[in-house]
Amino acid sequence: MELAGKTAIVTGASGGIGQAVAEALARAGADVAICGQNQERLAATSTLVAATGRRVLSYAMNVAQADAVQQTVDDVAKQWGRIDIMVNNAGITKDGLLIRMSESDWDDVINVNLKSVFLFSKAVARVMMKQRTGSIVNIASIIGLIGNPGQGNYSASKGGIIAFTKSVARELASRHVRANAIAPGFIETRMTEKIPEDLQKKMLDSIPLGRYGKPEDVANLAVFLAGDRSAYITGQVISICGGMVMQ
Repeated sequence: MELAGKTAIVTGASGGIGQAVAEALARAGADVAICGQNQERLAATSTLVAATGRRVLSYAMNVAQADAVQQTVDDVAKQWGRIDIMVNNAGITKDGLLIRMSESDWDDVINVNLKSVFLFSKAVARVMMKQRTGSIVNIASIIGLIGNPGQGNYSASKGGIIAFTKSVARELASRHVRANAIAPGFIETRMTEKIPEDLQKKMLDSIPLGRYGKPEDVANLAVFLAGDRSAYITGQVISICGGMVMQ
């Protein structure tokens, strides 16, 4: 119960990595507020968190809308008195080659994937700075490190998260607030199920450990970065990709 007494907010918690992170944080002892757009899937995550015996708050919302984000953070702080952990996980894809990508596809991905990280980080930073403690964990992607054809918007959003994380880490370190990024590789989720089978095989061949990742692999790392065992780690980008990318 390394996170006992702590509270957390997790975005994109309606499935996949977000759901696994929310459940893992709760199993480690944290109370968890979950955010997402799909009410039905949020309810499923809420059930998993509640089954651990921890408190849970659920917010169906637009994570790229400033007022909604601030209201959510204010409500969590009011109900639980503190916010110790922020996991920015919300993400979408709208793939397409550069010459065919619409402006709306670019804006939608940047807003959900990157703007939401800015909005939530800014909102929780005020709380964490007053507490003089806190951990922000941003879910990026190895695509933000190496790029990928047909994913200019997605790679830009994830690369932006990486750069943003480093800046936030430098800004908040004097108040004992840490910020780190996780860069997953090929993780088995609804999002990656959409990738054509031939491309999935090609990706598998490029993974030294010879398997795809599980949402729980990312969740385990998120718990570590959220807790006191990582108290001297900030501004870092940790790839969790089975060796697909080695820095």
